[in-house]
Amino acid sequence: MTILESIILGIVEGLTEYLPVSSTGHLIITRYLLGLSDNDAQKAFEICIQGGAILAVLGIYFRRVKSIAIDSFAWIFNKQEDGKREPLPAGVRLLLNMIIAFIPAAFFGVLLGDIIKEYLFSAPVVTVTWALGGLVILLYVRARERRGEDFSGKQLEELSCAGALKVGLLQCIAMCPGVSRSLMTMLGGLFAGLSVAAAVEFSFLLGLITLGAATVHDAWKYGNDMISTIGWGPIIAGTLTAWLSAIIAVKWMVGYLNKHSLSIFGWYRLGAAAVMLGLILFAGFSI
Repeated sequence: MTILESIILGIVEGLTEYLPVSSTGHLIITRYLLGLSDNDAQKAFEICIQGGAILAVLGIYFRRVKSIAIDSFAWIFNKQEDGKREPLPAGVRLLLNMIIAFIPAAFFGVLLGDIIKEYLFSAPVVTVTWALGGLVILLYVRARERRGEDFSGKQLEELSCAGALKVGLLQCIAMCPGVSRSLMTMLGGLFAGLSVAAAVEFSFLLGLITLGAATVHDAWKYGNDMISTIGWGPIIAGTLTAWLSAIIAVKWMVGYLNKHSLSIFGWYRLGAAAVMLGLILFAGFSI
C-alpha cells in the first residue's frame, strides 16, 4: 500500500465512520477500486485507522468526556460521613449507560465476529443492507412527519438504563457490514425518546468505547502482520487523514441535523446500493 492509497482510505474512513452510511461498505468499494488485497493485514489497517476518527470525536466532545471523568472519579473517591456514597451524578449515569449499551456488542462480537466476517462480508450483503437501511430511514422520517412529530425529545442526561440497553441491542445489528453502527445507535436513541441532538451525541460517545475496543483488538491480534506488510508510514498517514476528515464530517452532520431530517442519508444509501449493484452486475465486483 502506498501513502496515497492510505490517505484515500483514511479520508473515506473519517468521512463515513460517524455518518449513518456505513464506513465498512465504503471501504470495501474503495479497496476494490484501488486494487488492494483482501487479507487480514489490510482489514486490520481499516479497523485501526478508526483510531483517528475516535480521536476526532474525543476532541469535539472533550468537555463531555472530561465531565464524565470528573464525576466518576469524584463519586468513586468521595464518601459521606456515614460511609455511603452520594446519588449518581450525571456524568456517572452517562458512563453507566454507555457501558450498558456496549455490553451486547461486546458479547455478540466475541460470539459471532469470525462467523460474520466469513459469511457476511460480501458485496451482495452490503448492497442489500445499504438499501434496507436507506428505506428504514425514509420510512421512519415519513412516519414521524405523518404523526406531526418533530425530532425533539429527552436530553442525554434523561436516558434510562433500559433506553441504553435498547441502543446497545440495535448496535448489534450493525455487526452486519453495510448496516452502519451510527445508524442503528441513532435510531436506538430516537426509539428511546431522545432528541436528534442527544441521540447523535450518545451514538458518538458510545463509538468511543465500541470502536476503541475493536481497534485495540485488531491491533493486538494483527498488529505485527499489519506493520510488516503495510508499514508505519501508511498507518500513520491513514490515521491522521481519518482524524481530520472525521472532524469535518461530525461537525457538518451535527450542524445539518439541527435544521434537517435524516432523509438525505436514506437517499444517499439507496444511491450507494445502486452503485454497488452496478459494480456487481457490470464490473464483476465481488469480495
